[in-house]
Amino acid sequence: MKNINNSKLRIIPLGGLEAIGMNITAFEFEDSIVVVDCGLSFPTDDMLGIDLVIPDVTYLKDNIEKVKGFVFTHGHEDHIGAIPYVFKEVNAPIYATKLTMGLIDSKLKEHGMTNLVKRKVVKHGQSINLGQFRIEFIKTNHSIEDACALAIYSPAGIVVHTGDFKVDYTPVFGDAIDLQRFGEIGKKGVLALMSDSTNAEKKGFTMSEKTVGRRFDSIFAEHSTKRIIIATFASNVDRVQQVINSAYKSGRKVVIEGRSMVNTISIAQELGYISIPDNTLIDIEQLKNYPDEKTVLITTGSQGESMAALSRMASGTHRKVHIMPGDVVVLSATPIPGNEKAVSKVINELSIRGAEVVFQDTHVSGHACQEELKLIYSLVRPKYAIPVHGEYRHLQANARLANELGISKENTFILSSGDVLELDDENAKVTDHVQNGAIYVDGLGVGDVGNIVLRDRQHLAEDGILIVVLTLEKYSNQILAGPDIVSRGFVYVRESEMLIEEAKMVVEEALEGCLSRGISDWGKLKNVVKDALNDYLWKKTKRSPMILPIIMEV
Repeated sequence: MKNINNSKLRIIPLGGLEAIGMNITAFEFEDSIVVVDCGLSFPTDDMLGIDLVIPDVTYLKDNIEKVKGFVFTHGHEDHIGAIPYVFKEVNAPIYATKLTMGLIDSKLKEHGMTNLVKRKVVKHGQSINLGQFRIEFIKTNHSIEDACALAIYSPAGIVVHTGDFKVDYTPVFGDAIDLQRFGEIGKKGVLALMSDSTNAEKKGFTMSEKTVGRRFDSIFAEHSTKRIIIATFASNVDRVQQVINSAYKSGRKVVIEGRSMVNTISIAQELGYISIPDNTLIDIEQLKNYPDEKTVLITTGSQGESMAALSRMASGTHRKVHIMPGDVVVLSATPIPGNEKAVSKVINELSIRGAEVVFQDTHVSGHACQEELKLIYSLVRPKYAIPVHGEYRHLQANARLANELGISKENTFILSSGDVLELDDENAKVTDHVQNGAIYVDGLGVGDVGNIVLRDRQHLAEDGILIVVLTLEKYSNQILAGPDIVSRGFVYVRESEMLIEEAKMVVEEALEGCLSRGISDWGKLKNVVKDALNDYLWKKTKRSPMILPIIMEV
């Protein structure tokens, strides 16, 4: 498609570029916007009390009349998790493959939104027309079934978005990645390639998922007299399939434990993406009816998440499963960057309880390493390279690969979330920046906790709080009661009576100083109390708790 009217294609990543997670990108041409993915990310350690982080979609809200639809590459949380929150503000039709749609449906149902959103299931190889765009879904492999790359046809040219992918010639379920189609589209002339950067620093090829199945077989054979517990990602249906295959071969019954795992596997089973032999699955209540060596548990918690099933087993707080000496626990996942400490803690707790923990060669990545990325670049032969999905160092490693393969540095763009990249056959450049960012979800509140509240939480967590309560007489401003000081998370009052007594005197002096000068404005009084107390406490303890003066009038 040659660009006849000289308009440019605008690519606007609204999330997913500085970190792994929260993937959402808008493609805009004149009066049409198509959005790829709509994911969430999980809170980092400094986001105290936050449950989820979702993207700021103000740009889409402001241009809602242009938004023709959302298309999805696969069903992981970092690509579909924000749908229930975003779609309350930006409602447009959804297009996704069968399993991805099954997982999206379950999310919408949970939030009571099933009838509010229009949805259409797409097959691999199919194309849909959305405004000025045509989107083609291309089969790829990933650690969840039904993943796709997207060829986005616009009047300005073709953009290929790989989604999360790897090249697996021997997948557990379904077909291998459709490399032929990548080559055919490459021959047509591709304007830009946006490719997964997660493993761009790693040399070689990612191993096939089948290799893990062989490893499971040998673990089962080696530990035929022990109970086996396997932790993996809830969404990794193929991994669960392989555990079930190994269990069936060795005559074991399988229990699936963990809410997200049970949910995903039941959806996959319903849609025919996993085949479980009859009488293999049992309920967790039935565990006690079978000897340990005849059972295997598949559970969530491979990332050390504190509330997941494996962590509760490790800490002894799981109601149904207790770890016993001799149990074999297999961690079938690599810690996501940042989760290493939590995973290490769980391994230690399991080991203390006498379990043998196995984590060598029990996992393969769902993301392409360097040789696979080179293969896709060579097939697609894009004019511009736009690395996506990863931290800055991953994007940079992907950009270096593109340069090695002959794409010039001027034609390689490492974008930040919110950047607007305008491109056509002649040139490409970042021309603008739109509002973007993270919105925090805490309980039922969406966006009501911002940076200031988080800063206060951090302050409270680090230094505690002192509340100063006093009563003034109306008109005369005499101190009638107090000041009383209540401390939480600062010092243990019973052991610091002296400090608290002196603090009261400091407050009294400060107040009397003000009142004798005729200052009766409560705002000023509170500030004076705060400053005096802050100075005193810093001198005495080298700490500065949050100070809240409360003044009442009688």
